[in-house]
Amino acid sequence: MTLPAAAATRPSALHALTLRSRRFGADEGGALVYFGLVLFLLMVMIGGFAIDLMRYEQTRTRLQNALDRCTLNAAALSQRLDPTAVVNDCIAKSGLTQQLQSVIVEEGDNFRDVRTVGLADTNPHFLHLMGLDKLDARANSRAVQRISNVEIVLVLDVSGSMSGQKIIDLRAAASKFVGDVLAGDDDNRVSVSIVPYNAQVNIGPVLRAKYVNTTDLHGVANVNCLEIPVAAYASAAMPATATMPMMAYADIANGTNRINGIVAPTDTSYALPNYAGAFCKPTTTNILRLPGHDIGVLQGQINALQAGGNTSITLGMKWGVTLLDPAMQPMFDQLASSNDIPESFASRPFAYDDAETMKIVILMTDGEHVSHTRVADGYKTGTSPIYKSLADGNYSVFHAARPAPNQFWVPHLGTWQATAWNSGGTAATLARQNWENVWANLRLSYVAWQFYARALGTDTTTRNAVYSSTLNTIRTTFETVPNMNAQLQTSCAQAKTNGVIVYGIAFEAPLNGQTQISTCASSVDNHYYNATDGDKIKTAFDSIAANITQLRLTQ
Repeated sequence: MTLPAAAATRPSALHALTLRSRRFGADEGGALVYFGLVLFLLMVMIGGFAIDLMRYEQTRTRLQNALDRCTLNAAALSQRLDPTAVVNDCIAKSGLTQQLQSVIVEEGDNFRDVRTVGLADTNPHFLHLMGLDKLDARANSRAVQRISNVEIVLVLDVSGSMSGQKIIDLRAAASKFVGDVLAGDDDNRVSVSIVPYNAQVNIGPVLRAKYVNTTDLHGVANVNCLEIPVAAYASAAMPATATMPMMAYADIANGTNRINGIVAPTDTSYALPNYAGAFCKPTTTNILRLPGHDIGVLQGQINALQAGGNTSITLGMKWGVTLLDPAMQPMFDQLASSNDIPESFASRPFAYDDAETMKIVILMTDGEHVSHTRVADGYKTGTSPIYKSLADGNYSVFHAARPAPNQFWVPHLGTWQATAWNSGGTAATLARQNWENVWANLRLSYVAWQFYARALGTDTTTRNAVYSSTLNTIRTTFETVPNMNAQLQTSCAQAKTNGVIVYGIAFEAPLNGQTQISTCASSVDNHYYNATDGDKIKTAFDSIAANITQLRLTQ
């Protein structure tokens, strides 16, 4: 039987559909499209993330560079502005004021530590797809500058008003200070000099010998006080070639018995010199101490200080500034070669602008300037008109203005004669005196009365007039108080201009003394101490030692 045509074709159509389905299922064409779409989206995201990260790093780098530059500028010890203000101004000029989070400054006299922190929002465009809505760029910077070499000069008042408990308190405070600043200074980075002063400064035989043009050398051992000329205050330096007269070692203060008769030249009360109140005594206790670092030696010097004499702050400060002046370097080199200062200090004083060096003066007084007298030039050394008979120890004096022939006054006889008194001795027993010989054996008041007033006065009135005139001729005022104040402030200004840190301590001082010291100090708030008692002077030295911190650290 033959099937109908439609029935005959149905299996073939079903078969074909089946075949198509199988082919479609087996066909992989277009399967990568979805994968490609996924990869494309991932690439776009990664590219976006990279852009966000690049913007982040660009912002961070800009912020970091600005912080580094501004922090370094602020930490420089050579700049005197407030470090925080320096950072703020520098950051503002970089356009990053809003990004500066904090500025922390720690500083002392010989170091400055500046730390800064910055934070900037980079506003990411793509990272929010991962749930990160913020990506802050953080930066921080730190700059520290330290000074490794320190030169310190202690300028200490040892005048008569420092007697008793005051000198005891000073010794204790200054001695502890030396121990504090030198403790652990194994590399000899810190040097300490000591300048004791009253109406004068005894610079000692070693330093005095370096001043080759010193005049009026009297030859008294350990008496080395020089009279600094006014012109020397024009600069901080005290050149080795400076011409300076030595102060005469003479008793110009004690009086005599003004009777119209002889007082024996051996009389201890009215003729022989009494140096108890001398400014410049023949001792090693109050001499200037050249730079050193031996704690025991320096403390021994301080603990031996003795009080006496008037007050001349300006002379103490002048020598203190001189010991820090770079012009002294050739002299220090010689002193190191002769073992008078440590070999490690041969290159000192360093230059004022040496970035690794700090120079400090600590100026202390309990008083104020006092005008004082001295032996005038022409009467310090050299030939005098006074003769001494070695046969009996009596004197005679030649007066050139008296008519010849009787021009020699003989005090013990009260008469005039044509030749010097020699008690019948030979030429070998008659010694014409140099002025330094006169002052070694007689006080000035005795010479003025016995050799001049009695010789030239005819009665009490004229004798007293001659006596006063002779005193005023042989001795003179060293300097007036206003000039001494001005000279002190000149030295202080020179020191501060050259970067020297000046600490001032007024120890139970009168108002003018306080004014002079506070004006001299680098600042009233941070460098001046009004020590009203013994405890406070110890506190002052302790505070200064604390300010000179971390002295053994290198830059």
